[in-house]
Amino acid sequence: MSENNEHNYDVAIIGGGVVGSATARELSRWNLRICVLEKELDVCNGVSGRNTGLLHSGILNEKGLFRTMCCMEGNAEFDRVSAELDVPFRRCGKLIVGFGEEERIRLEALYRRGLSNNIPGLRWINHDEIKALEPNADGDFAIHVPSAGVLCPFTYTIALAENAAQNGVDYHFDREVTGIVREKDGAFRLETTGGEYRARWIVNTSGLSSYRITSMLGFGDYTPKRVKGEYQILDKKAGAFLSLPVYPTPNEYGAFDVHVTPTIDGNVIVGPTIENIGLELDYGASQEMIDELACSGAKLFSQVKREYFIRNYAGIFPTIIDPETGGELDFQIQTSRRIPHVVNLLGINSPGLTSALPLARRVVQKVREQEELVVNDAFNPVRKGHVRFAELDLTAQEQLIRENPDYGEIYCRCECVTKAEVKRAVHNPLGVTTVSGIKYRTRASMGRCQGGYCETRLTAMIQEELHKSREEVLLNKKGAYMFTGKVK
Repeated sequence: MSENNEHNYDVAIIGGGVVGSATARELSRWNLRICVLEKELDVCNGVSGRNTGLLHSGILNEKGLFRTMCCMEGNAEFDRVSAELDVPFRRCGKLIVGFGEEERIRLEALYRRGLSNNIPGLRWINHDEIKALEPNADGDFAIHVPSAGVLCPFTYTIALAENAAQNGVDYHFDREVTGIVREKDGAFRLETTGGEYRARWIVNTSGLSSYRITSMLGFGDYTPKRVKGEYQILDKKAGAFLSLPVYPTPNEYGAFDVHVTPTIDGNVIVGPTIENIGLELDYGASQEMIDELACSGAKLFSQVKREYFIRNYAGIFPTIIDPETGGELDFQIQTSRRIPHVVNLLGINSPGLTSALPLARRVVQKVREQEELVVNDAFNPVRKGHVRFAELDLTAQEQLIRENPDYGEIYCRCECVTKAEVKRAVHNPLGVTTVSGIKYRTRASMGRCQGGYCETRLTAMIQEELHKSREEVLLNKKGAYMFTGKVK
């Protein structure tokens, strides 16, 4: 491009969720100037962070679907990926349980699908074998899926983004794309809520907004069919009783109702419920769904008790209607000769977390089909994660305190997060400055009291380290002020 300023790029990626950040990382293997335009104030604030954190196996999707292929590829490589990015991960397997003859018929059909998909290690097991694997699960029979696993979607997305930034990618937050214009030289001008950007390439990985950006780019009009799911998080006291995810038999429509999933950090997630909401963006919780989670979850896991409920949340799945069949659109990576230098991703929902890097590699291939790229010899796939003081042995903790006394001051009692960890998170590589940004990088305020003890300390640290006034500190998004004035 003729101009040379900080808003000029070779590639602009719209959306900083797990797929957008994976794409940024994979494109940074090449000598390209890349930016990510994210409408929120941090990565992973949309679809990517509102799920159960399961590494899927590929059994849930039909053979031959693009999403199935990407899922299985992502599953197979994740031990290596988690080691490269220093992301905690446990390949614990999962159970899909059933009761009675009607569920047996449906579960046997799913088992045959799994065998057809070549899911590794798949087994049909009986009640006694269920109890041997997980004493707190129940069922007359089950499918054991040993290749499934659990990870934290926030940690993984942040790791992908930090590794991309480490390799030269620029992240621009609070940049919702409002207009796209192709200029005479073939480059694009992207109009955002935070100014204009120019790029030779656009990659659309915008999640819930993907259908809107798809239309802007000229790939046609698609209809979203949004499905809302509510979840309940259980205290770690419940997590001590569950070693692997437990799913029910799919219902007569092929969908999975409420299931229970241990998190990589020791909690348990119960959910999701299923509610069609049309075009709405409704993240609210309802008492009806909380009751449903308690009732349905207890059928699978005996420790789903209200005394262990510490937090609830909702996610929205960006399902797109296939205009030809009227059914759900498979994962799409679209390019067109009439729209050069654009790669458009559409219909990316579950298992998007598992499929992120396989999708990203295919985006790179689409770019290489139109342009010869030069390898970035300085690319480094390794990212070092944040120290988790609570997970270290006593000797290592004492050594850290000797080196830096801030490790000796606890900021979050529930999760045993230190002042040093919080300070490092405040100065994170992506420049995120929200309280939730600190939370997702340290687990401070994720414990039993949900920030009752530490949230004010996090706020004070942001003020002190970043020289912000109390009125400038935000929880997680624009307008979500922690304080509007002085408090005691």
